[in-house]
Amino acid sequence: MNLVRMLVQSGAMKEADVARLQEALSSSPNKPLHTVIIEQNFAKEEDVLPVLANHFGMELIDLTKTTIDPETVRMMPTKVVHRRNIMPISRHNGSLVVATGDPFDVYAIDELQTLTGLHVHPVLASPREIQRMIKTHFGVGGETVTAMVQERKDDIELLEELDADDSELAKQAQEASVVKLVNEILIEAANEMASDIHVEPGEHSLRIRYRIDGLLQTQNLPPEINRFQSAIISRIKIMARLNIAEKRLPQDGRIKMRVSNREIDVRVSIIPMVFGEGIVMRLLDKSRMKFDLKSVGFLDNTYKLFRQLIDRPHGIVLVTGPTGSGKSTTLYSALNEIKDEVTKIITVEDPVEYMQDGISQIQVHHKINLSFATALRSILRHDPDVILIGEMRDHETAESAIQASLTGHLVFSTLHTNDAPSAFTRLIDMGVEPFLVSSTVEGVLAQRLVRTICLECKERYEPTPHDLPNDFPGVAEGKPPTVLYRGKGCRKCHQTGFKGRTGIHELMVNTDDLKDLVVQRTNANTIRIQALKNGMITLRQDGWRKVLSGTTTIDEVARVTSSDFA
Repeated sequence: MNLVRMLVQSGAMKEADVARLQEALSSSPNKPLHTVIIEQNFAKEEDVLPVLANHFGMELIDLTKTTIDPETVRMMPTKVVHRRNIMPISRHNGSLVVATGDPFDVYAIDELQTLTGLHVHPVLASPREIQRMIKTHFGVGGETVTAMVQERKDDIELLEELDADDSELAKQAQEASVVKLVNEILIEAANEMASDIHVEPGEHSLRIRYRIDGLLQTQNLPPEINRFQSAIISRIKIMARLNIAEKRLPQDGRIKMRVSNREIDVRVSIIPMVFGEGIVMRLLDKSRMKFDLKSVGFLDNTYKLFRQLIDRPHGIVLVTGPTGSGKSTTLYSALNEIKDEVTKIITVEDPVEYMQDGISQIQVHHKINLSFATALRSILRHDPDVILIGEMRDHETAESAIQASLTGHLVFSTLHTNDAPSAFTRLIDMGVEPFLVSSTVEGVLAQRLVRTICLECKERYEPTPHDLPNDFPGVAEGKPPTVLYRGKGCRKCHQTGFKGRTGIHELMVNTDDLKDLVVQRTNANTIRIQALKNGMITLRQDGWRKVLSGTTTIDEVARVTSSDFA
C-alpha cells in the first residue's frame, strides 16, 4: 500500500477513501492496485501515473506525442501485445523500448524478452492510450482476429473422418482435454520439425521423446500425465483408425492432418510392451521436403559422378545405409533430376511416403501378395524407362531387378549395408550369381546424415591436437588445420549448436577391375581396397571435408562413421 500512502500525501487521493479501496480490492483480487484506483474513481489517471512512475523509477511518456517505429511493430509477436496490453515503441542496439500500463506485470516483460531475444526496457504510459495505439497499429478487432487465427493455427485439422464406437474407452479418448493434449503433442513435434514421436510407457510414468535432427530428445511432462496414459493411447488409435480394444497385438495405422497449413502424414506403429502399449509416430511433412539432388549434401565431384550414373540408359544404381540415413530422399531427388516428358518412371514402394508429380507410384500390399517382385514383373509390361524399387529384401526381388536392368531399364533401389563395397557381397549372399551382379550394378552410393552447425551461433575455434582424430586431413603430415567451426548454442537451436542435417557420401563406381573381383566372389574388404585405389572417397573422408568447410563438426562425423583404418 505504499502507492496509496504516496497518493494520499500528494493530495491525489482522500484519506477517507482508503477503507473503501480495501473493499474494492477484495471484490477485484486479480486487478492491479492502480487500475482499481483509477477505475473506481479514487484518483485520476493523470495523478496516479506520475506517482506510479516515481515509485518504480520508470520514465512516464505520453503516447500521443511519441513516434512509433513501424519496423519494430512489424516484428512484434501480436498475441503477446494484445494479451499483455503492451505497446512496442522502438528498437536500438539490441534493446526494445516498450510501453506498459502495469509495472507490476513483470511476466509480460519476461515473455516479450524471451520471444524477441532483445533486452526489453519498459516505460510507463496510460493503459487507455496503449489500447488506442494497439488498435491504430495492429487493427481494430486485432485481438479477436489474432485469437481466432491462433486457435486455427494451434489446432489440428484431420483430413480423414474418424470412426469411434460408444465404448467407455472411446468416450474417455474423445474428451476435450485428452483431444487437446494429444493435439499439443503432435503440434509441438511438427513445430520442432521432429521426424518421430516416441510414446513410451513405464511402470509409473509415461515418457514422450521427439527425434530431432536424428537424436531423441525427452520432453518435460507433468507427472500426472501417467493417469491419462490409456486415454492418450486410445485417442491416437482413433486418429489412426485402429482397433482401440486390441491391446495384445501390434497395429499399424496412418493419420493425415494439417497443422499451420502444412499437410503432414503420420505413420503410427503400436506394439504391446511390459507396462503398456508403446507408440512410435513418424512425421512426414510434405511442405518441408525438397527433392533436389544439389541440396542433399553432395560435394561437387561426388555430384558430377552420381549425375553421370543416373544418366545411364540401363543398369542398377544402389543407395545403401541404415534406416533413417536419407536414402529415400536421395533417390526421390535423383528421379526428379532425370524426370522429363519423354521418360516413363515407375516406383514400387512400401510405403509410398511422398506423392510425386510425373511419376507412377505403386504401393506394396503383402496381404494380397503384391510384393516388390510381383509388382516388378507386372510393371515391365507398362514400358517404363526408369524403375525405383523401394528395397531389395530378398533373392526374388534382386533377381527381378537384375532382369529389368538386363532388358534395358535403369533401376534404382536401396540396400541395408554399412558401406558401398558391401553391396556387392550382400547381393551375392542373397543368391544372385556374381557375374550378373558385376555386369548390372553401375554404382553404389553409401550415405549417412550428420547434423549441421547452427548458422545463428556458428563460431571459429582453434582445435587442439587432442581434438583431431589420427585420420583427420593434415594430422599424419604434421599440418593440422588451425581453424574449425562449431555452434555455441542459442535459442534458435535450443542450445545444441546444431540446426538441420546434411548427407555425407561414399560413391563407388563399378569398373573393370572391380567387376573381376566380384566375379571371383572376393570379400568386401578387398573390393574396398581396390575402390580406394580407383579414387573412391570414403564416408569418413567426405565427412572430414564437410568439417573443414564448416558444415559440421568432428564429433558428428565420428558419431556416424568408423575409422577407415579400423
